[in-house]
Amino acid sequence: MKAKEMLLTMLVVLITGILLSVRMIQTPVNTDVDMVMANKVLKTVESHWEQPQQADYSGITQKFVVLDQNGSVRYQSAAGLPVSINEAIRHRDPVLDVQVDGKLAGKLILRDDFGTQLQRGKEQLMAVVWVTFTVLIVLGVLYAIFLHRVVITPFRKLQRFALNVARGNLDIPLSMDTNNPFGAFTESFDIMREELAAARESEYEANRSKKELVASLSHDVKTPVASIKAVSELLLLRAEDEKMIRQLNMIYSKAEQIDLLVTDMFHATLEELKELKVNVAEEYSRVLQEIIANVNYDGQIVCERIPDCLILTDVVRLQQVFDNVVSNSYKYAGTAIHISSSITPSHLQIEIKDYGNGVSPDELPLLFNKFYRGNNIAGRSGAGLGLFISKYLMQSMQGEIECHNRDDGFSVTLCIRLV
Repeated sequence: MKAKEMLLTMLVVLITGILLSVRMIQTPVNTDVDMVMANKVLKTVESHWEQPQQADYSGITQKFVVLDQNGSVRYQSAAGLPVSINEAIRHRDPVLDVQVDGKLAGKLILRDDFGTQLQRGKEQLMAVVWVTFTVLIVLGVLYAIFLHRVVITPFRKLQRFALNVARGNLDIPLSMDTNNPFGAFTESFDIMREELAAARESEYEANRSKKELVASLSHDVKTPVASIKAVSELLLLRAEDEKMIRQLNMIYSKAEQIDLLVTDMFHATLEELKELKVNVAEEYSRVLQEIIANVNYDGQIVCERIPDCLILTDVVRLQQVFDNVVSNSYKYAGTAIHISSSITPSHLQIEIKDYGNGVSPDELPLLFNKFYRGNNIAGRSGAGLGLFISKYLMQSMQGEIECHNRDDGFSVTLCIRLV
């Protein structure tokens, strides 16, 4: 049921309940007495006026009271009935004249059930009000569930998607559902994610090409510089003129300087990723719960209780490590993830397990190499830097990262230093 139909139904129920209530309020209570029964009672009382107790009232269902001229009770058919004219008027009970031999002998008070009818009317009105509001509450709850399913849940999914994009996690797709208000935007957002992922991959490739070019040029430049140094040394051995010796020494020193600069540039190109700063501090292990929650994109992570302890870590960098490991698991395994933990004398070990096909034994030692990507990439985006960076960060935090195959999947173990 769509939102408009649900609201229209609630409005119809409310209007129907109001109309029924108004109709019941405006409907007059029937105060008419059964005249046939009233005449029968009157005739019976008049015919047995001297001894009303001895009359046959077997066919009379109407309750009544007989009063004489002085207002005294001569007979009453049941207890609790009005015994005076005033009471009868106050209860709206009909009062009839009793005539014997053409003369007024007394009064006959007939018990009317006006109060009972009024109470019954109130009960019916309350029933209508109760049913109306019960139906409205039920519809309101259904509408709230409907809104939560078609608006709030998709909006939260968009929030998580935006958070993943902001963190650079572009491997988690945004599932499309055209039946919610955000369905029209979902495809556009996912296309944006794919374009960003493609742009980032292109950037990685461009940076890698630049690094390889600089490394190659650095290596090529070192060869002629080495030749200049060698020729300078040879000429220095044969030179006798002081001026020539000074000039050759200057050439040799400049060549040495160029060689040192090229060597630094070569090493900086290969080691520039190690410029990542790590600020290690003491933290409670409970921070791991928030870190794991931040990578639980699709609710596929099951995490056992983490022991309480003090660890040495950089929370920001540890979050980056979890992002890289879990992202690889989502990308290559595509299964649920189970996280368990244990304490050794020096480390808190966190084991991140998926249930994919793992990697071949030959590739296992190469996973932490820079730019290395396994044979199972199957067209998936990546630059081969995630595990390399993760290993560097873990070692910078006095920890370690390891991985191994299991019979039912693949595991990555993070060893975090205890205080």
